[in-house]
Amino acid sequence: MADGGCLCGAVRFSTEGPAKWTSYCHCQSCRRHTGAPVAAYAGFEVKNFRFTAGTPTYFTSSPGVRRGFCARCGSTLTYEGERWPNEVHIHVGAFDDAEPFAPAGHAFADERLSWFRP
Repeated sequence: MADGGCLCGAVRFSTEGPAKWTSYCHCQSCRRHTGAPVAAYAGFEVKNFRFTAGTPTYFTSSPGVRRGFCARCGSTLTYEGERWPNEVHIHVGAFDDAEPFAPAGHAFADERLSWFRP
């Protein structure tokens, strides 16, 4: 089990079991959503994820994609897309302990910034 939440603590979540996968995402949408040169995610089955406090606000960033964030502090929390209907992708930095979620792959590597070398 792993817990996490936003910067101000208004929105909290809990996961069960290990992540299905972990990855960096280099797409421009993720960069804009996070304000960082790359995003890091851990993917979980929807059934193994729940919000335990507060409710995120969602933004539809492209057709079939919604991104969850805290409306109070702006922390990025989740990505959900029709491409992966039974998964929720959680921003690794939102976990209380991000250490177990080291990215093991790269998504949209063709969009990687040339100067970013993880």
